[in-house]
Amino acid sequence: MLPEAQEGEETMVVARLSAPATICVEPVGRWFEAYAHRYRHKKTLSQHESVGDSSSSEEEDEDLRDEDFQEDPLLTSLDPKDVKTQDHYAVLGIAKLRYRATHAQIKQAYKRIVLKHHPDKRRQAGKVVKEGDDDYYSCITKAYQLLGNKVSRRSFDSVDPEFDDSVPPNNSSSKENFYEVFGPVIASNARWSVKKPVPKLGTADSTYEEVDHFYSFWYDFDSWREFSYLDEEDKEKGEDREERRWIEKQNKAARQKRKKEEVSRILKLVDNAYACDPRIKKFKEEEKRKKEEEKKAKKEAARKIAEEKERQRQAELEAERKQKEKEEEEAKAKALVAKKEKEAAKKQLKKERKRLRDVCKTNDYYVEGESDTVAMMESIEKLCNRLQIASLQDLNTAMAKGSREEAKAALDKQIEEMETDIRREEEERIAAERKKQQESVRAKEKGGSGKPWSPEDLALLVKAVKTFPAGTVSRWEVIAAFINDHTTTDIKRTAKEVLNKTKTLQKAEDSRTLRTEVNKAAYERLEKSTTEAASIKKAEDAGISERFDDPSVYQFRTGPWNADEQKCLEQALRTYPAGTGDRWDLIAEAVPGRSKKDCMVRYKELVELVKAKKAAQAAAKK
Repeated sequence: MLPEAQEGEETMVVARLSAPATICVEPVGRWFEAYAHRYRHKKTLSQHESVGDSSSSEEEDEDLRDEDFQEDPLLTSLDPKDVKTQDHYAVLGIAKLRYRATHAQIKQAYKRIVLKHHPDKRRQAGKVVKEGDDDYYSCITKAYQLLGNKVSRRSFDSVDPEFDDSVPPNNSSSKENFYEVFGPVIASNARWSVKKPVPKLGTADSTYEEVDHFYSFWYDFDSWREFSYLDEEDKEKGEDREERRWIEKQNKAARQKRKKEEVSRILKLVDNAYACDPRIKKFKEEEKRKKEEEKKAKKEAARKIAEEKERQRQAELEAERKQKEKEEEEAKAKALVAKKEKEAAKKQLKKERKRLRDVCKTNDYYVEGESDTVAMMESIEKLCNRLQIASLQDLNTAMAKGSREEAKAALDKQIEEMETDIRREEEERIAAERKKQQESVRAKEKGGSGKPWSPEDLALLVKAVKTFPAGTVSRWEVIAAFINDHTTTDIKRTAKEVLNKTKTLQKAEDSRTLRTEVNKAAYERLEKSTTEAASIKKAEDAGISERFDDPSVYQFRTGPWNADEQKCLEQALRTYPAGTGDRWDLIAEAVPGRSKKDCMVRYKELVELVKAKKAAQAAAKK
């Protein structure tokens, strides 16, 4: 602000002010420290200046006030040997300030205490002073040494004897007086937080974000509290390095244990506060109500969508019904028109037929003789039945225009064309029937289908027909199942195919020769397999058990069994039941021309045949 002109003085402009210039200033010293603090904590200059103003005001108010200083009445009775258990703040007379006391206030309190309790002062006053460290004055010096050092003071503050570690319980009283019970406890425990600022408990009007931030901070609470002050032994008192290490190890374990207890205490405090907080209950109810409203809104929206879809569906059904009715009406109209046209055409056809008959009758059918007349009448009737209305009209017009000879010629020509068409149609029908018969015969020769029969399948068919004689329940289904189970090909036969092939074999003149060839081929395959196994040790030299588990026995067959040998074997099996001594020797003697091995192999084949028959019958029933 420029000074105002006095009386009798005049003002004038001497020069113009220059434009403001921006100058880059590099902070140094305490200004650099302030800049680094702002950068690290992401604060603006105004915020930092407000903090600086408050700190400066604190510095200005660092003098120890009389109301904050109170000498401990038990100071003179303190024992220097119990210095570790004493309250150092009370020793210096600042028990009211405690951890809030500044370094300057601690220093001033120490000076006041020293001026009064220094050994020299007391000697001058004629008081008794103990020698050395036995005097209580040593408690004052040690208290100042501990509180005057930031590290040792922090260690003592961690175990402040005046601090209340109790946690409010989770009960009805805490819920009713939540803010009065948990507010002071949260505020007192906030001093241990490493992170600053610490969010406050808040009020009943706190928003959801504020409450959520409060509990998120306290559930991740990082405490700087450490318990080195409570170490039972000082490692510096160890006689050697090993003992000092052992002491440090014990102290470290004790600190970690107390640290875990502290973490559990803070967590219990937060859990109890969360359980008793009425705001949490309110927020949960609001959230529940909000979810119910959203659910209700979704249901309402879904109902509206369903109603809209139903309305559209009904509209589509109505439109479809109307379209269907319209199409039915159009179809009825078309059918009525077609019926009328058909009736008109039918009338016209009858008219043209009657016209042709009348013309022919008037001209005596253009023939002479009764026999020729009958033949001509039959031909005319055929013409009436075969010709369409257009052809009849053309024929009637041609016969009406010309003379009798011309009419007869036109009629004869039409009759000749008709007979030619009839002969052609008959030839085509006969050719089609002949082709159908040939295809049927070829199909029967192939067994009722286009699938060829291999010699192995024919052998299985012959064997199955003999195994399952007439009278077997579902005989042809059983035979088909037997062939499908034992065939070496991928072709599956049906009961109808098996029946057709069996009929074909029975009707063929060389059916007996075919069955003989099938049996011969099967016998040759068995002989071939026997020759390939000739290098195996002969089964005659080996003992054969009652169960016939040796597969090599089944390879030694000398030939097919006839009916007489089969009857002898069956009779011998009944005569010598299982358990008879030398059973198979006795059975071989009862069957002429067969060895013990042949009888055993044949018995095994019969057992397998019975099992296959039962399995096939079971498969057919399914």
